[in-house]
Amino acid sequence: MTILLGLLTLPVYVLVLWPLVAASRRVLGVRIGAVRALCGAGFGWLVAGGVAQAFPKSLPSHGAAFLGLLIPLAGSAFLATLVFLFLAEMAFPGGLGLGRLRAAYTRVSRARRYSQISRIAIKHGLGRYLAGRREPGLAPGRQAKLARSLRRALEEGGVTFVKLGQLLSTRSDLLPPVFVEELGKLQDQVAPARADAVWAVLEAELGGSPDDVFAEFDPEPLAAASVAQVYKARLRSGEDVVVKVQRPGVREQAERDVDIVRRVAAALEERADWARSLGVAELADGFAAALAEELDFTIEARNIAAVAATSGPDVALPTVHKALSTERVLVMSRLSGKPLETAPAGDRERLARSLLRCLLDQVMIGGVFHADPHPGNLMLLADGRLGLLDFGSVGRLDAGLRGGLQNLVLALDRGDPAALRDALLEIVDRTGDIDEQRLERALGALVARHFGPGRTPDLDLFTALFRVVADFRLSVPPPVAAVFRALATVEGTLSALSPGFDVVAESRAFAVEQVGAGLRPGSLGRTAVTELTALLPVLRRIPRRVDRIGAALEEGRLSVNVRLFSDERDRDVVTGLVHEVLLAFVGAATGLMAVFLLTGSTGPRLLPELTLNQAFGYNLLVISALVGLRLLFVVFRRSGQRSRSRR
Repeated sequence: MTILLGLLTLPVYVLVLWPLVAASRRVLGVRIGAVRALCGAGFGWLVAGGVAQAFPKSLPSHGAAFLGLLIPLAGSAFLATLVFLFLAEMAFPGGLGLGRLRAAYTRVSRARRYSQISRIAIKHGLGRYLAGRREPGLAPGRQAKLARSLRRALEEGGVTFVKLGQLLSTRSDLLPPVFVEELGKLQDQVAPARADAVWAVLEAELGGSPDDVFAEFDPEPLAAASVAQVYKARLRSGEDVVVKVQRPGVREQAERDVDIVRRVAAALEERADWARSLGVAELADGFAAALAEELDFTIEARNIAAVAATSGPDVALPTVHKALSTERVLVMSRLSGKPLETAPAGDRERLARSLLRCLLDQVMIGGVFHADPHPGNLMLLADGRLGLLDFGSVGRLDAGLRGGLQNLVLALDRGDPAALRDALLEIVDRTGDIDEQRLERALGALVARHFGPGRTPDLDLFTALFRVVADFRLSVPPPVAAVFRALATVEGTLSALSPGFDVVAESRAFAVEQVGAGLRPGSLGRTAVTELTALLPVLRRIPRRVDRIGAALEEGRLSVNVRLFSDERDRDVVTGLVHEVLLAFVGAATGLMAVFLLTGSTGPRLLPELTLNQAFGYNLLVISALVGLRLLFVVFRRSGQRSRSRR
């Protein structure tokens, strides 16, 4: 019976409180959840009831006095409601609906994981660095020890942090060589996942058991890495394939850890100058985007098709079976071959040249390239070609970056510091004012050091170039860093395949050859026709525009129209500031007027202890409090939105 009575009175309760809810939403000017608003309105009416108890019992019989204090009475309910909502917003920004409850659970899970990561960092002596501290001028031995501790901590942190370490190992423009070398040892080989869990992933993605989809499926994995495992299988058509399966739960773990990495990076940028100079927040964003791509096998399938389009005939790539591939399962044709070290001695230089040319074609011409060409991702096929595997790590370059890299290699080939400076500024991001003359002198010293008499340049040249970039606080975009990572990786592969192979000389020859091809008469003619066709509409409009400008100048009608605040975002900012200033002025003015009226004793008396001026004072006091509270609420909500957007 009690429950039934409660259900019957609930609509009445809502109808009584809803006007106060609507008014609160209107005054505060922000969206408030229904549950929170009703709770606030209930609290407001309770406070108003307590205030009413303080009024004389005979007040309702005095009509004018009662009407004069009706606004303060309702205002106290209104004010209490707004205070409740303001405090609730401070404690739980945005509400506590089901979505917020899930978010709260996520925060608890993230805090637990962050605590675990903090313990790992402290265990390996890295706790102070999480707080943004730095030890300048470390001795070489201390640097090597710190680099080893960082590598071990990342290995213990799991898949996401191993991937982060592998990314950092490619940024010789940011980290000292000892860190780059140590982080380059990170491997993501792990124990295979449970067979039943992998089988469940296959059934969910393929829509049936692997025994039903494939003619044969070997349950023993060929390889097991931190993100995926690879299995042998055979299609019902008889074709041999490999099946790449994402490890169960790896996506959820990676998303949680990436969120932690981004939050730590944002905190470090706020606390430490060295973190801001390195751009750790931007680095974390790039890492998050790269890892998200690696966890989506449909992107890897597209990468294979894009890389195959720019690869030469001497390198073979697997073919993707799109009908059987999903975000977590990738089915590809199986390339059968032998490890590179089994290649005959007479073929090794040819294979090395084919591999380097293939990578340079991908970088300079196609703009999509294999970013991790280490020996484990290469094999020697039976027909003498190279087989390229594992396209989870792929770099992309736009036309501007490709042109800048070509100009960079050509400037190095000519030994021209000025051209080298211009080409370098094409492919890096400026973080401030640059002394271009001093940069040119530094690059000139680099060229003299590596291209002097009796010197044969090697990939140490690019390491020195990165040092110059770091000294001048230039920021290397992640795609360009991926290029140098791929070149450094392929240099190690080529050294093992064909010792003495000159990577830099071959790269210079390739760049000169490509530029030379662009300067042939036939190519120049096609380029000129293409550019002229693009410019033709502009050229046709120029005479008419010049004529109109000349006529306006002759008649004295030529003017320049500059519109201030033409951008809507600028208008919004100014409008918001004006509103806040007006609110502050109105709140202060009504508050002062209320004080003057309440402290005086003049005016007609409505009750023995209440004058008309004091009744007006109470009204103005409530209005002042409401205006001030709205202003505080708007400022607090805006600052909360800014902090959330930065995170």
